[in-house]
Amino acid sequence: MEDRVVKQNDTVVCYAPSMITTNGIWQSDNPLNYSLPLFVLQLTLVVVTTRFLVLILKPLRQPRVIAEILGGVILGPSLFGQNEEFANTVFPIRSVMVLETMANIGLLYFIFLIGLATDLNVLRRTGKQAFVVALSGMIIPFIIGIFFSYFLREKAHAVNQYTFMMFLSVALSVTAFPVLSRILAELKLLNTDIGRLAMSSALVMDAIAWILLAFAVALADEGSTSVATVSVLLSSVGFVFFCTVVVRPMVGWMVNRTRDGESISDFCVCLVLAGVLISGFVTDAIGTNAVFGAFVFGLVIPNGQLEITLIEKLEDFVSGLLLPLFFATSGLKTNVTQITGVATWFYLILVVVLSLIGKVVGTLIATTYYQMPLRDGVTLGLLMNSKGLIEVIVLNIGKDQNVLDEKTFAIMVVIAMSLTSMIMPSVTSIYKPTRKFAPYKRRSIQLSRPDVELKILVCIHTQRNVPTIVNLLEASYPSKRSPICVYVLHLVELTGRASAMLIANHNRPTANPTKAQSDNIIRAFSDFERTGYVSIQPLTAISPYSTMHDDICWMAEDKRVSFIIIPFHKQQTVDGGMESVNSTFRSINQNVLENAACSVGILVDRGLSPVNEVSHHVVVLFFGGRDDREALAYGWRMSEHPAIRLMVIRFLPGNLATEMENRGGSTFENVDKRRDEDYVNEFRAWTSNNESVRYVEQVVNNGEETMACIRSIDPIHDLFIVGRDEGRISPLKAGLTDWSECPELGAIGDLIASSDFAISVSVLVVQQYSGTGMLDDEFAVQESPTRVPQNYQYSNFSIDGDYNRSPQWKNY
Repeated sequence: MEDRVVKQNDTVVCYAPSMITTNGIWQSDNPLNYSLPLFVLQLTLVVVTTRFLVLILKPLRQPRVIAEILGGVILGPSLFGQNEEFANTVFPIRSVMVLETMANIGLLYFIFLIGLATDLNVLRRTGKQAFVVALSGMIIPFIIGIFFSYFLREKAHAVNQYTFMMFLSVALSVTAFPVLSRILAELKLLNTDIGRLAMSSALVMDAIAWILLAFAVALADEGSTSVATVSVLLSSVGFVFFCTVVVRPMVGWMVNRTRDGESISDFCVCLVLAGVLISGFVTDAIGTNAVFGAFVFGLVIPNGQLEITLIEKLEDFVSGLLLPLFFATSGLKTNVTQITGVATWFYLILVVVLSLIGKVVGTLIATTYYQMPLRDGVTLGLLMNSKGLIEVIVLNIGKDQNVLDEKTFAIMVVIAMSLTSMIMPSVTSIYKPTRKFAPYKRRSIQLSRPDVELKILVCIHTQRNVPTIVNLLEASYPSKRSPICVYVLHLVELTGRASAMLIANHNRPTANPTKAQSDNIIRAFSDFERTGYVSIQPLTAISPYSTMHDDICWMAEDKRVSFIIIPFHKQQTVDGGMESVNSTFRSINQNVLENAACSVGILVDRGLSPVNEVSHHVVVLFFGGRDDREALAYGWRMSEHPAIRLMVIRFLPGNLATEMENRGGSTFENVDKRRDEDYVNEFRAWTSNNESVRYVEQVVNNGEETMACIRSIDPIHDLFIVGRDEGRISPLKAGLTDWSECPELGAIGDLIASSDFAISVSVLVVQQYSGTGMLDDEFAVQESPTRVPQNYQYSNFSIDGDYNRSPQWKNY
């Protein structure tokens, strides 16, 4: 068996290249003596350790990169590696080549994905403010890195002072865009002005960092001459030019020829994946690091389905498995025990503090120039201290090029981790978004004037939610007198995927699969906007499902909306049943109902045709109470649409039910009944001359009679609007809650939404805002437009049959 010799850190290592797979333990082979089993063990150990640390650090709200680097530090010479038996068995020196090769392949593809999802047009559109903030925030840390390099060079004996200075300064001055975007999402700042400015500035910093990194790599060779350095830089420029002028058109031509409908051929995908490796090889051969080639190759891939396909196929595997391996190998190289001496630790802490302050001060200079509040400027400066992938790349390249020794490398890794770990706690304690919602009270449809714009927040999980919601909004009759402003909030789960975070810069047509779905949603609402008297404002909320309701409620307050529409967590199946899409959606809905500072509607989607294609028959079931008045208010608005036929059924208690109510009645309930009567009378007076509106009163004594009455409604109706009225005790609903599956819909809403209900009809369950101040909703009468009283009469009718044909129906 032929042996090879490798020199690793002045240690001579002999290995047999043919020892890749083992013959098995039954042949007395030790699997850890062979490359493949050893690598599988290392990879498994790294993934398990980093994932465990992610769970441990999650309550501390630390970015995943901290857990991944810390996992390598724990497995490396700083802790477990101190045990020579563990180090020689699990991470022997002979395995370093395979481990780092796989880690760098994962890094190449991840950098390719970052380039693929980065939109250069964003840099052009960020404006002068983002460039000023980025440059101002980089200058002071860069200067600190220069001074710090002189101190460390005396200890490290670096090869080239200018190269050493460049590496340290770049590592201290740049901002990690993927890490920053996740931090902003966790802090609920992603859709704020300060969040958008931070993201744009980070993109500018990353662009500058790549340019500086190319210079640093060109200068890294100790024996390089000025001519060689210029040659490297010119070759890099030539590579960028070639990719832009030749590769990009070729890939576009190939996609157009190989596209089969919406799919991309496997040949095309494989060719692009091979192109990543070729680009890395070329840039590495000309003297620039391989990651530069992968990033540029990703940038030149045209937008479209190829981009989406590549991200779908690569991202979970690369970012979930191979990228943690790269961070872990960085941790394995980090030997914290070499940072010895009080003076060294003092300087390390000093650099951390100075870098933090320097970034904040530099950012403050720019924000003061633009007259931003002091607290916002400090917060932005803290956010700009986020470190991550590019800093680790810079440090690894510096170590591979022998610009950084082990001690300097360890110090810089500790500095990067310290700065990043401080961001979340610091921003949380310092930045408190100014609350400007004091005048925002009692927002509901009932309280909204009919001659002003109605603001509605629509929440979307998937494209399937869109058609019925659009048709519902169209049926809400936006008009010149009362237009509608719709804020479309696409709810995206925060999963830690780097490219998904780029949705926050939603200027790119198709940055990733989730972004493509957002574009399709926006396109559907844009078509609705062209119908007139509707304005659409698309938004994206990226957060964990556990806190997504906070985004919805905060957005509703910020935009001062009167009504939130959220989809039900179940959807209709082919056989007419209802199946759960995602049980987490139910928790989101429940939390929104509990915390929203405006009215909320849960839409049970069973299909709703466009209003311009067919007339709609809408039923409002009115039992009394705040929520039912809100449901009636929404139906009242819809009744003004010429294609809407509205039927309002008011359920009145019979003698038995009246006796039960009188026994348990309270002063508040009596006041509530008076408000019901006043509002119903106002509705009937105002719609008395509207032939498309029908009003009927039905006397029932208990829940069984109520259920029978609802089941007898003609199936021609395609939308039911009901109040939630959860917690309201009424003999008219007695027994209906005993078998309730979804209490968030209320007793009546749950009945109609169940699979057992005779009619397959869409349901809108409405809850009026019930927070502090709503109890005195006499304001509903005071703030609503003056209605002219008219004489009317009424009688009790049954509700069998179609009211277009039945003689039992009568206009009022």
